[in-house]
Amino acid sequence: MNDHYPVITISLMITIGIVSLMGFTNYSIINQYKHYPYYEWREKSYYRWISCTFLHGNYMHLFLNLFVLWQFGSLIEQIYMVKFGFWQGALVYLALYFALAVLSSIPTFYKHRENSDYASIGASGVISGLLFIFILYFPTTMLSVFFFLPMPAWVFAFLYLGFSWYASSKRQDGIDHEAHFYGAVFGLIAGLALDPQLVSKYLN
Repeated sequence: MNDHYPVITISLMITIGIVSLMGFTNYSIINQYKHYPYYEWREKSYYRWISCTFLHGNYMHLFLNLFVLWQFGSLIEQIYMVKFGFWQGALVYLALYFALAVLSSIPTFYKHRENSDYASIGASGVISGLLFIFILYFPTTMLSVFFFLPMPAWVFAFLYLGFSWYASSKRQDGIDHEAHFYGAVFGLIAGLALDPQLVSKYLN
């Protein structure tokens, strides 16, 4: 896949990095573009479902999301470039990013639309979706959780979904676990829809 350079992933990483750094020094940017269901419900500012993915809370949050986006997003982009053609694949991948941003934000929106104290930022919902598309293609690949606990990707998928579901209902830690869970679920659906051969792969 060397001839299929992941131009969209690189562009997204640069944009996310720049916008996040701007948000670190100018909080009005975060206020304007964060995922804020209470305000979205009343002002119909649904653009926040996408804009919030370009903002992060701190350097570690930003680094981890960019690292995972590069590790898995770049490979998914290259797979689609091979499957659909260079620019068609790049556009499919870009559309996938925005679709996952919206779809992973909607459950949180409905859950917190009456809660004026809740807001979130970050691309984790999108990245969860891309990670799970990767798992569809490479279910037996060993993934290292927190860089030291290796396990097959399919095992990680079950643990991730289980924890995200539990945390979304039981934990109040300021993390958008709904976005993680539904981003992963919609990633699976999108991955199968974009490459139906994966369905027969698992049925066989």
